[in-house]
Amino acid sequence: MRNFSVVSEFILLGLSDDAQVQAVLFVAFLVIYVLTLTGNSMILLVIRVDAHLRSPMYFFLGHLSFLDLLYSSVSTPKMLENLVSETKTIPVKGCLAQAFFVFAIGGTEALLLAVMAYDRYAAICHPLLYGQMMSDRFCQVLVWGSWILAILNSLINTLLAVSLDFCHYGTIHNYNCEFPSLFPLSCSDISTNATALVCTFVIHASGTFLLVVCSYGYIFSTVLNMSSTRGRSKAFSTCSSHLTIVILYFGSACLRYVMPTSGSSMETFFSLQYSIITPLLNPFIYSLKNKEVKTAMRKLLARFCQHIGEVDQRQRVKS
Repeated sequence: MRNFSVVSEFILLGLSDDAQVQAVLFVAFLVIYVLTLTGNSMILLVIRVDAHLRSPMYFFLGHLSFLDLLYSSVSTPKMLENLVSETKTIPVKGCLAQAFFVFAIGGTEALLLAVMAYDRYAAICHPLLYGQMMSDRFCQVLVWGSWILAILNSLINTLLAVSLDFCHYGTIHNYNCEFPSLFPLSCSDISTNATALVCTFVIHASGTFLLVVCSYGYIFSTVLNMSSTRGRSKAFSTCSSHLTIVILYFGSACLRYVMPTSGSSMETFFSLQYSIITPLLNPFIYSLKNKEVKTAMRKLLARFCQHIGEVDQRQRVKS
């Protein structure tokens, strides 16, 4: 671990160096973080307690909400700490750990979005065989396979990054640690690291993107051949939420990792988009566009309010 003996900390420059702007950003991102935790926890809870939400689509949606909870929790707490701190530093070990989790969780989410596209393909293009194609066991294999592939992908890049020498006190022009931001801080030869990152990202991204494109290609072809206007509308409605998230997530993530690292504001914007904004939007997009989820949420809130009323009534009777 010779690289840690040379330099022990990095500086996370963050989003702004103005104290007043930092105070405003702290409040804004604290609200975003609380809303992200609340929204995704609500989706998880609703799927857990409502017996009507037992299809593969909601099984994958529950895992997506869990990933979003993890994704936002990897970067946001440290960013909030740095917004109110004067030092704004992060240990090299902590930076490498954060980069590992960002890449692993982000990769898992990309694979899961591709799996959800395949699920919509099976439901729309092969409705009679849907139960056989998306069995409970196969759905679990798809989810765990997504986790394993993404973690292995991230582990390769992390182990290569550990061997780098960080021999000067570096500044990261972002609010979190990611592999592209670490390479300019090293005085070692990063050609192997850069090649590995590009190759693993391209293979990972192209594979998931190809599955999404093929799935939606078959879906659109099937939907356009439907004779019923109501059937087409219903089919497009079930895909619109997922397609919105795919465009937001894949677009910003691909641009972030393809563009050269220069410390520009666009890099920070794309990082914010896929690691903080998308986890916030996911539960709202799915709940607002999905009647079953909205119905389940209303039932859950009604039961909660009824329980609170019963508890309050019992306390009054005792008093």
